[in-house]
Amino acid sequence: MRELLVSGLSKSFGTTELFHDVSFRVARGERAGLVGANGAGKTTLMRCLLGEEEPDGGTVRLEASETIGYVEQQASLGTGTLHEEFLGAFSDVLRLGEKKQAMEKAIGHGGADEERLAEYGRIVERFEQMEGYDVESRIRRVAFGLGFSDADLAGGIAHLSGGQKTRVCLAKALLREPDFLFLDEPTNHLDIRMIEWLEEFLRGYRGGVLLISHDRFFLDRVATKIIGLEHRTATVYAGNYSYYQKVRDERRAALESAYEKQQEKIRETEEYIRRYRAGIKAKQARGRQSQLDRMERIVLPPEKARFNYFAFHPPGECAERVVEAEDLAAVFGEHTVFSHVSLLVRRGDGAAIVGANGEGKTTLLRMIVGELTPSAGGVKLGSRVKIGYFSQQHEGLHKERTVLEEILYEFGTDEETARGYLGAFLFRGDEVERVIGDLSGGEQSRLAFLKLMLTGANFLVLDEPTNHLDIPAKEAVEEALMAFPGTFVVVSHDRYFLNRVANVTLELAQGRLTRYDGGYDYYKEKKAEREAAKVPEPVKKEPEKPAAPKRKEKAAEAEKSVSVPGVSEEKRQELLLRAEAELAMAEAELKMLEREMNDSAIQADPEESRRIAEEYAAKQAEIERRYEKWGALMEPSP
Repeated sequence: MRELLVSGLSKSFGTTELFHDVSFRVARGERAGLVGANGAGKTTLMRCLLGEEEPDGGTVRLEASETIGYVEQQASLGTGTLHEEFLGAFSDVLRLGEKKQAMEKAIGHGGADEERLAEYGRIVERFEQMEGYDVESRIRRVAFGLGFSDADLAGGIAHLSGGQKTRVCLAKALLREPDFLFLDEPTNHLDIRMIEWLEEFLRGYRGGVLLISHDRFFLDRVATKIIGLEHRTATVYAGNYSYYQKVRDERRAALESAYEKQQEKIRETEEYIRRYRAGIKAKQARGRQSQLDRMERIVLPPEKARFNYFAFHPPGECAERVVEAEDLAAVFGEHTVFSHVSLLVRRGDGAAIVGANGEGKTTLLRMIVGELTPSAGGVKLGSRVKIGYFSQQHEGLHKERTVLEEILYEFGTDEETARGYLGAFLFRGDEVERVIGDLSGGEQSRLAFLKLMLTGANFLVLDEPTNHLDIPAKEAVEEALMAFPGTFVVVSHDRYFLNRVANVTLELAQGRLTRYDGGYDYYKEKKAEREAAKVPEPVKKEPEKPAAPKRKEKAAEAEKSVSVPGVSEEKRQELLLRAEAELAMAEAELKMLEREMNDSAIQADPEESRRIAEEYAAKQAEIERRYEKWGALMEPSP
């Protein structure tokens, strides 16, 4: 079986060891999730596998014939259109297609012999193996799945945002469907709809996949195995993320039990040695000491930080109706983002706002906190409501201070208390002395969220609070929100996070807000039920006859008389070779049409589906006529 085989890999930078003795395998058809805290070395490990970073020891084995796709975080892109960028992923296929077309032209003008036809057959076979007929449909399927439109395809790369360029890199890696895909945080900059599309794409993927992700829901849906990079080595778990989490916790519990038993044994042995070292049993005591010296001690990994909300000051009470909005509209120039949006958030609600990128989720949050004036309608806060706002920019952090100074100066606590707060959000030991400006985006998010919790706000408004956070940090934020006795509204694309913290889901779609009284899974279930209930029976009507498609033009000149009386044997052989070539081309075109008929993007377009179906029927008829012509040429003229 073709596979990626990693054995005994190690890597250090100076005196800092990132990982050692890392071994695992990923076969074609397997999808392995590489998980671990930020700084554990996941991206470095992936770069070692790709040959972009030299490991200190160990081996990486992958057959030279295997093709690889890699989503680089900072990939360079061209300056042409998006469609041209995607076509560039098929440059070898397009060159082969041009060679095929040139040979078809030569054969059509009588330049056919057995050697030329044999070469043409090899080219056609190779072109089909490379799925050359599917290039455009594959481009559209991946591009549309990742949120690009026809207008985007025709537009220039230079005008795309940073997030869109990341999606371009992801699309280019997926287009060729290589034998092995290496994906580093592929769900970054994707909304939930795009993430769900990517999940389905990868679940049906025939090659091997190794992906780094902090999206636990995504890992649950996609991964067939998890490689946990923890404590500078890797452990493989044969299942998805939930299985990994369950087995890891069970192993931790078993290790803690064994540790306690060993510690009890050590205490008993040390007591025996202390009691009898100078007495009649001194020899036995020395033997026990030798046993103790040889004992391999169980070492527990660092304990996960426990979140204790009760260490914080509880927020004050507020009105039952925390925030109300009626008939809100957001209009920018001639563009209406949403209109007639109304909502009510009650005390104790944990409300999640979900929807595709561009629907106005952040705009709605900014109206709630008063940063943006609605184009119509109004927002009303309840009595004694104190807002705490978490924006993605973290404007409230003082970049020149240390982490510890930020808490000491802002909240007037003593150092011990401040360190306790920071420890709950994974800032431990010397980490509290780091300057805020030197922190990563995820570390700044953690600190900003901690400050928010310390403000005493009873209504939290949160815009993507888990962006850039690794899984341990997300768990800390989740624990804090679940223990929070106030009210919050959150925008997030993290479905695992939403399932844990939200009890109300508000979907902002097509300019309207719909309320679901439950978490994310409940919302998906009820939305599916609503959509199923309102789907009408298809209306049967006689379709309009479309204009003749271009592919039918060749068929018009293909059919002449099937009989060939009075031609020489040499001429008959020449006509026979040409007929075989034309038949091969027609069958290849029929195969292309079959693939287009099965393409989900085309199936979603009734007009396009009908056009392809008519082309398919016409091509079948053409092939039947060509077979008649070929059959007639097979018999020599009398």
